[in-house]
Amino acid sequence: MSHAGWVNDRSESPVDSPTALAAALRSTGYLADAGLATATFLAMRMNRPLFCEGEPGTGKTALAQALAEVLGAELIRLQCHDGIDATQALYDWDFPRQLLHLRALEAAAGASQEKLDADVVEASLYDPRFLLARPILRALQTTPSVLLIDEIDRADDEFEAFLLEVLTEHAVTIPEIGEVRAKVPPLVVLTSNRTREVHDALKRRCLYLWLDHPDLQREIEILHSRLPGLPERLAAQVAGAVRALRTADLLKPPGVAETLDWARALQLVGATHLDVDSAAATLGAVLKYREDADRIRKQLDSLLAS
Repeated sequence: MSHAGWVNDRSESPVDSPTALAAALRSTGYLADAGLATATFLAMRMNRPLFCEGEPGTGKTALAQALAEVLGAELIRLQCHDGIDATQALYDWDFPRQLLHLRALEAAAGASQEKLDADVVEASLYDPRFLLARPILRALQTTPSVLLIDEIDRADDEFEAFLLEVLTEHAVTIPEIGEVRAKVPPLVVLTSNRTREVHDALKRRCLYLWLDHPDLQREIEILHSRLPGLPERLAAQVAGAVRALRTADLLKPPGVAETLDWARALQLVGATHLDVDSAAATLGAVLKYREDADRIRKQLDSLLAS
């Protein structure tokens, strides 16, 4: 199954500049600054993976989701974890269906009293219809697609080496079938929370983007973009309080997702501004560890005054 003659036509995307891409992302609710929009635009035009690194909650995964929406592409996500291997990322064979197929062949042969040809039977068992495509194979077979390889820093060196080969060739070989090559290579977004350093060989294959938490004004804009009708005072207070929490040496500082959750929770309980009572009642929306919540409850007066 060779697709060597297929070409990449992603360069024909109507998003023809970083400014246009930023505007398109904004239409999905994702607010990108000039640096992020430029790096992402270049990754699209240069057909290079985008390696996004930063603290949890800085919008790395959300960027891939927004790009898929902008490009009208399918988002295919590979969540990395300790011990992940190529099989979990590429494909597997549907053993139960293969077994049913084999029994059907045996029954048909028995009824007709014909002898089964072992080679023919084996070939029929490894037909593409019995192939279970995992995320990377699905991304190579799907046009257009955005492949999100999430938290690559949780995988090991061997998996990184495998990814490097796939991202370079945009193809994989399945021994029973042959080569599967992408018609149009997927737009690949890799994310890392920097729990460990990813090897230079993989980073060199990518364009690099460091994502920080948004500044105060941008976080207020994000709140208004995602939560229309949020009072201006409440948005400013929530964004300011979250910024203070991020400097409080917590076990898990809140990200943008927690900012949005907190503001939404406050809306749902009818709060028009953030005070000690409303903050204490909804603190579970922004802090996810008991130790963090217990500590901050004792400091709410000073936190909200800052």
